[in-house]
Amino acid sequence: MSTIRIRDFIVTQDGWIFSVISYSMPSDRRINALLRYVPDEKGERMRSDGLRFHKMEFEESFKFLRENKPEYILGGSHSIPIADVVEILRPDVRIHALLSHPVIKVIADTFREGGIPASKMGVTGSWLCDLATPTSDIDFVVYGKSFFDAIEILKRAKAEGKISELDESLWRKIYEKRSPEISFDEFLIHEVRKGNRGMVEGRYFDLLYVNDGKKPPRYARGKVLGRCRIEAVVTDASHAFDSPAVFKVDHKEVEEVLSFTHTYAGQVMEGEVMEAKGVLEEIEGKKRLIVGTTREAKGEWIRSLTLIGEG
Repeated sequence: MSTIRIRDFIVTQDGWIFSVISYSMPSDRRINALLRYVPDEKGERMRSDGLRFHKMEFEESFKFLRENKPEYILGGSHSIPIADVVEILRPDVRIHALLSHPVIKVIADTFREGGIPASKMGVTGSWLCDLATPTSDIDFVVYGKSFFDAIEILKRAKAEGKISELDESLWRKIYEKRSPEISFDEFLIHEVRKGNRGMVEGRYFDLLYVNDGKKPPRYARGKVLGRCRIEAVVTDASHAFDSPAVFKVDHKEVEEVLSFTHTYAGQVMEGEVMEAKGVLEEIEGKKRLIVGTTREAKGEWIRSLTLIGEG
C-alpha cells in the first residue's frame, strides 16, 4: 500500500469512514485515524449512491468503537489495521470530480491562475467522502511548498475582491467551536494574519497543508516530564501548518514546540517570540513542549508575543 497522508480518508471493510490524522508508510501495519462516518439507515448524510451515513462526534466515535471494535482503540486514539482498509480516499484525486461545483471551481481556478499546479490541490472532509451538505464548509488542501504560495495568492484575491474575508460573526462561531485558551481578540489577530481562510459566494473555506515529501516526519510520544510554560524565539516555522504543527525554538531547554491541535497551526512566524504552555516531554535525550495533549487542550496554548505587542 502506498504512503497515506493526513487529510486522506480511509474506508474499512465495515464501510466505516475514518479521517487520517498522521502520515503512514507502506511498511506500517496500522493507520492512526479518527472515525467520522458510519452507515446508518436513518443517518443525516446521504451519499450520491443513496446510502445514508451518520457523522460521528469525537466522544461518540470512541463509544461506538468500544462497543463494536475495541481493538481499534490503542493508546487513547483510533488505530486501524491496514488489512481492514478497502479504500483510500485522496483529496488530490477527488477534486477532479468536484470542479463542476461553482465555489470549488472559483477556488481552484484562483490558485491555478496564480501558478499552483493542479497536482498540488485537493479537497478533503465531507466533500472527499461524497457526504457534503448544501451548506458544508470546504476544506481545500494544498500540498507542500505550494501551500505558502497559495496563501499569498489568496491575499491578492481578497484585495482584488475575488474572494471575501470572513465577517466577525463567523469568526466568533469558529472561536466558540474551538474554544481556545486565548481571548477572542488575540485569536482573531492570529487567525487573520495566517490568511488561510476565505469566503466565496457566502461559502466558507480554509486552506490545509499536507507535506508532500516521500518521508514526511512522524512524531512518537516521549517521556512526560510535567507541565511547562516557555517564551522563546522561533527559529524555524517551515512546518508550522503541518499536523502536528512544528516550531523549532531557541531556548535553553526546549528544542521544539509541537501542536497537535489545529487551532495553533501557523500561530507564530520565524523570528518572533513565542509563548507556549503545554506538557514537557523528553525523547532520545531531547526535550520538546507538546500543546494539544487532549482534544480540548485546556490550559495549553501558543501565542506570538511579537504579534500582540508583548514580545
